[in-house]
Amino acid sequence: MADYIIPAGCGTAEYVDKKSRFIARVAHAESVSEAMEFIEGVRREHADAAHNVWAYVLADGQLRWSDDGEPGGTAGQPVLNVLRSAGVSDAVCVVTRYFGGILLGSGGLVRAYSKAASMALEAAGRARMAEWASVAVECSYALYERVRRLLEALGGAEIEGGFAEHVTVSALLPAEAAEALASRLSDLSSGSARYAELGRVFRPVKIEE
Repeated sequence: MADYIIPAGCGTAEYVDKKSRFIARVAHAESVSEAMEFIEGVRREHADAAHNVWAYVLADGQLRWSDDGEPGGTAGQPVLNVLRSAGVSDAVCVVTRYFGGILLGSGGLVRAYSKAASMALEAAGRARMAEWASVAVECSYALYERVRRLLEALGGAEIEGGFAEHVTVSALLPAEAAEALASRLSDLSSGSARYAELGRVFRPVKIEE
């Protein structure tokens, strides 16, 4: 699977237009059930609101939206468009509206729901789901610190050492770095260290805006 972008966390924002309050929340959801659980939670919290508009888009291509009583095409679809335009997946957004007594018209609703969703997505931040390799390196005690520094230099995470007759250093490495590890390790240890890739996982890395 190729890398993809997700919300880095939960984001909340409020936008006011002609006395109507639009409270938007964005979160990461990896399945339809997770997305709907988040939506239902917001609905319960804001049961007294005029509308709880929502949309989600998943990395597997599933997507759905609801206008929740607003005129068709003025609410849920604009919220979904914000998520898709930002290139995020596994994302859910709910925009709660407390009606202020003044009609906004179709264009005003589209702008308000879009603005609130965009603000919440910005508050959440974005992260890249990238492929990482789980690796294990067996080396001598004398080489332990040098191997650890090499893994750190390659962007390794969750680096841990196991100590027995030899040292076993485990880590997660970005997939592209894992491909360079074998040759770098051979040079560092003169071929004495042994390396194995144990599997691949996807994990998020926050994108600095």
